[in-house]
Amino acid sequence: MDGLRQRFERLLEQRNLATEALGALEAKTGVDKRYLAAGATTLLSLYLLFGYGASLLCNLIGFVYPAYASIKAIESPSKEDDTVWLTYWVVYSLFGLAEFFSDLLLSWFPFYYVGKCAFLLFCMIPGPWNGARMLYRRVVRQLFLKHHEAVDSVMRDLSGRALDVAAGITRDVLQALAHSRALIAPVAVVEGPPLPSEPTIAFIPLSSS
Repeated sequence: MDGLRQRFERLLEQRNLATEALGALEAKTGVDKRYLAAGATTLLSLYLLFGYGASLLCNLIGFVYPAYASIKAIESPSKEDDTVWLTYWVVYSLFGLAEFFSDLLLSWFPFYYVGKCAFLLFCMIPGPWNGARMLYRRVVRQLFLKHHEAVDSVMRDLSGRALDVAAGITRDVLQALAHSRALIAPVAVVEGPPLPSEPTIAFIPLSSS
């Protein structure tokens, strides 16, 4: 229990968007940021249990702050934070893929969104116990090293077939356009010699005697 409390306190001492907001609230209200964080976690858990739009809120938590932190990592000169958030997005993508097939079943459980939100927060927290880093090293990396050659071979085969199909479609489209232009082109008019003019008949009036 003391170990979890120490981890929680060390997490609050790190500088990020959440801890800065808690520090600002602590300065305005005079309430210790540890209690503010515990109260915010409790309210969030209750809303995910009984509130409306729990799925949207959960997705926002898993996307908005990591996207903001990723932009900051891109703009920073250090490459370490780039690796941290690239690892998070790999785990987040795999989790979203697995959730696509299980969401209809698991979403009926009352603690599903609380667990999902806790998992996403676990994947994004900084420090040596970062969940995304742990899952990547223990699961994702092992699978990648075992199967990446086969996956690369399949991807090369699919890309070659896709290029062949695209070239065939382009060729057929160009041929169809050329054929349609030939059909609607105006027919040239053949000019011949001028037709002879009709003879004119002159009437001579008869003089009266």
